[in-house]
Amino acid sequence: MSKIINPVLPGFHPDPSILRVDDDYYIAVSTFEWFPGVQIYHSKDMVNWRLLTYPLTRESQLNMIGNMNSGGVWAPCLNYSDGLFYLIYTDVKSRMGAFKDTHNYMVTAENIEGPWSEPIYLNSSGFDPSLFHEEDGTKWLVNMIWDHRKGTNSFAGIALQQYSVEEKKLVGPVKNIFKGSSIGLTEAPHIYKRNGYYYLITAEGGTWYTHTVTVARSRSLFGPYQLDPKNPILTSNQDELDQLQKGGHGSLVETQNGEWYMAHLCGRPVVDKNCILGRETAIQKCYWTDDDWIRVEGGPYPQLVVEAPDLPAHPFEQESNYDDFNGNTLKKYWNSLRRAFSEDWVSLIERPDYLRLKGGESMQSMHHQSLLARRLESFYIEAETAVEFKPENFQQMAGLIVYYDTDDYVYLRVTDHEQYGKCLGIIETKHGNYDELLKEDIPLTANSTTLKARIENEWLQFSFADGQGEWQSIGPKIDISHLSDDDADYIRFTGTFVGVCVQDLSGQALNADFEYFDYKEYRNVEDYAKARSSLEV
Repeated sequence: MSKIINPVLPGFHPDPSILRVDDDYYIAVSTFEWFPGVQIYHSKDMVNWRLLTYPLTRESQLNMIGNMNSGGVWAPCLNYSDGLFYLIYTDVKSRMGAFKDTHNYMVTAENIEGPWSEPIYLNSSGFDPSLFHEEDGTKWLVNMIWDHRKGTNSFAGIALQQYSVEEKKLVGPVKNIFKGSSIGLTEAPHIYKRNGYYYLITAEGGTWYTHTVTVARSRSLFGPYQLDPKNPILTSNQDELDQLQKGGHGSLVETQNGEWYMAHLCGRPVVDKNCILGRETAIQKCYWTDDDWIRVEGGPYPQLVVEAPDLPAHPFEQESNYDDFNGNTLKKYWNSLRRAFSEDWVSLIERPDYLRLKGGESMQSMHHQSLLARRLESFYIEAETAVEFKPENFQQMAGLIVYYDTDDYVYLRVTDHEQYGKCLGIIETKHGNYDELLKEDIPLTANSTTLKARIENEWLQFSFADGQGEWQSIGPKIDISHLSDDDADYIRFTGTFVGVCVQDLSGQALNADFEYFDYKEYRNVEDYAKARSSLEV
C-alpha cells in the first residue's frame, strides 16, 4: 500500500480546500498578498501533487495594490456543481485593530484551468467563506462573522445565507447557525451532508499551536448544531515539536472507493517554535463511527505518514527548478507581490533569454514592488542567479532576496556608491528595523554578478562571484528565524520566499537582467550534506 508523506504541499500552502471531481483531486490554498491569487494543486492518487493553475490572474479579479502584509486572499473554498467549478475567496483589505475589512467574492469556470469568470461580490461580514450545494439545487454561503464591538466575542459565529444563481447575489435572511465551542476563535466553516446529517466543520483555537478542527452536526441545515463529544477531532501535540504542529483548518473529501480523508494546515518549527516555511498542507485518513461521527485515524494528532487511498499511482513530471528564462511565459511557481504581471515592469521579451525587471518601489512598499519570488519548500536549499545591472546611484538596487514581508527580509544587492562605484552588500530588515550587515560594500568590476543563497534550517549564508571569478562567501551566517509567522508582535500568515528584485527609488525605472535562476532543494540534512561535499565554497 502506498503512503502519503506529509506535508504533501511543503512551504507556504495554508488553508487547504480539497475537492474530488470524478478521478481528479484538487487542493486550493491561500496566497494572501502574493499574485496570482489562489494556487490549485492536482492529484490522481493523493500522494503525488502538481501545481496546476491559478484562477485569479487578472487585476479585475484581484486588485491588491496597497493591501497590508498578510492581507489579500484568505481561505479559498473550491467546489463543483452543475458542471461548474466554484471558487469562493476573501480579499482582506485591513486586519489589525478592532475592524477587519473582508470582502468575499465568487468566480466560476467550466474547466479547472479556466478561463475563470469575473468576480461576483458576496458580502463583507467576515472571512473564510464556503459554499454548500444542497440536494434540492439551492446554494448556501457560510462565513465566520466578525464582531468589532468592545466586550463581545470577535469570532461571533457562522453566518448562513442563500446564494441565488439567477440573481448572482446573496438573497434572503442571514442566520447565525453556530456560535462555536468553548475552544473559541471559530472560523473556516465547511458544510457536508451524510446519512441525513449536516456536518459543520470549523477551525478553532486560533491558527497558532493551539489550532484545531472541530465538528458539529444537525438534522437541519439551519441548526441547532450538536457538538461532537470528542472535539477537537484534530489538533497538535505541543509536547512533540518534531511532529506536525498547528494542525487545523480542515476540509473533507470522499474517494471513489468510499474512503474519507481530511486536508488540513500544519507547521514545522525549526527553532523556538518558528516555522520559516510558513503553514503547510497535510492529509490525514479518516473514518466514520457507528454513531455517525468522523474521526482521524491515529488521531487526534496529525501523522507524518498516512495510508494512501487504494488508487493507481500517478506521479507527475514536475516543472524544472532551473529557469533559463527562455520563453514568453513565466513558470508557474513564480509569484509577485500584490500586482499583476505586466510588460511595464517584468518582461521575458525585451531581452530574449533573460528576465528583465524594471526598478520599482522599495522593499517596504505595499504598492509597486518589482519582485519575483518562489516559495521556500525545504529547510535545505540553494538558490543562485546571475544579474547584469548598471546602477548609477545608491537609490538603484538589484539582486537576490530571501523575503517574508515588508518588515522581514534579507537582501544581497548590487548598487552604486559614490566612492567606489558598482558594489555589493547585504541589507537586513528585522521586525521593520533596517540594517546593513557589511562594514563596507564590496566593489564589483564585471558586467555580470552571480549571487547565491544557501539555507540550512534557520541559517542563511550568501556568496557571490564577480564575473568569471571564484566564489566568495559574503557576510556572516544570518539567523533567518524571524522570517516566520511566529516571530512578529502581531500574528501573520504567509511564509518565506526566495527570488529576485529591482528597486529604483529615483523613479527612473532602471532595469536589471537576470540570466537564470536555479533553485535546488534537499529533503533532509543527509542529502544536503552529500550535495555540499562537492560544492563547498
